[in-house]
Amino acid sequence: MSYFLMWYVPAVEQGKVLWYLVFYCLFQSMQTCFHVPYSSLTMFISGEQKERDSATAYRMTMEVLGSVVGTAIQGQIVGGAIAPCIPTEYDLDHYGNESRPERNMTRSLDETKEAYMMASGVICAIYVLCAVILFMGVKEQKESSQMKSKPITFCQGMRLVMGHGPYIKLVLGFLFTSLAFMLLEGNFALFLTYALDHRDDFQNILLVIMISGTVSIPFWQWFLTRFGKKTAVYFGITWAVPFMILIVSIKSNLIISYMVSVAAGISVAAAYLLPWSMLPDVVDDFKVKNPDIRGYEAIFFSFYVFFTKFASGVSLGISTLSLDFAGYVTRGCSQPKSVILTLKVLVSPVPVALIALGLLIFKTYPIDEEKRQSNRKLLQDLLDTDDSETDSAELGSVV
Repeated sequence: MSYFLMWYVPAVEQGKVLWYLVFYCLFQSMQTCFHVPYSSLTMFISGEQKERDSATAYRMTMEVLGSVVGTAIQGQIVGGAIAPCIPTEYDLDHYGNESRPERNMTRSLDETKEAYMMASGVICAIYVLCAVILFMGVKEQKESSQMKSKPITFCQGMRLVMGHGPYIKLVLGFLFTSLAFMLLEGNFALFLTYALDHRDDFQNILLVIMISGTVSIPFWQWFLTRFGKKTAVYFGITWAVPFMILIVSIKSNLIISYMVSVAAGISVAAAYLLPWSMLPDVVDDFKVKNPDIRGYEAIFFSFYVFFTKFASGVSLGISTLSLDFAGYVTRGCSQPKSVILTLKVLVSPVPVALIALGLLIFKTYPIDEEKRQSNRKLLQDLLDTDDSETDSAELGSVV
């Protein structure tokens, strides 16, 4: 409901900003309340690392597929009723002596409003349907070791979790790499529209990126199973760097833009999958070092979601301030050269630098494939010990 009301235009002249601010914040809060338990549920549907990795791969495949469906629905519904751009003083510089090509000016603002509301209604229905399937179709499994361990408070768990070295390195590494991809994704549509002049094709190019990401997730799942997750991080995240450089180095070419979008989608798939695939390994490492406590899994996932939201907010702030400082003209048919230069910086040099910093942090991440298998064996030994003690206790009670 909060998402739908974000797109509803209230029939008042004053207070619209407050309306949108309240419902946007409410939507983000409700989404977090759903996302934290949903993502941490991975730890409670199986105790086997292999099964959790498989479940994570399926989950992220469907998540990216959902992004594709959402992009297609909203893009197609809204794209047919989008308000035309506004001619600016920069059109003459951009198009030489020719005037800006005339666009259909008959579409009213009311049609645009109705299109956004219709698209948001369809997406809301899909969201509710998926939540019902999750609630009705997934059952949690409690470990037998939880009967022996003692619960901890949130503050105690937070101190222990934030003091766990592998978790901090994993979070910081993905904070910088996530920020890089969010800067790229947040400005890529504007870059395609104004820097490459693909105004009529940018929605399809973004859709190609998401489809490529969806198809690539099974490959990355196979890759991390075969070569290890740290190796997958380096190959998957680094894969995007040459294409980030290429897209700002070439002249406007639609075919090359589509080719780059396919290649970039492969790296986006790795950025979606690997953070959530590596997080259960950190939880297992923590469990090995703290076998006598329980109730901390959600803390790992909640702070992971927090840092993802934090990266999103930082990305939005950097983009907005940079473009505003450069002189961005809202809904302008063309933009000044300073804006185009800013967009090139935001989709290439800055993300590349953030990726390099994130990979340097990953260099110190201690849980490689050997460590992961060692933790798996230790956890299995703990589980076997607990099962033996439980069976002995049950036999004693029967006697």
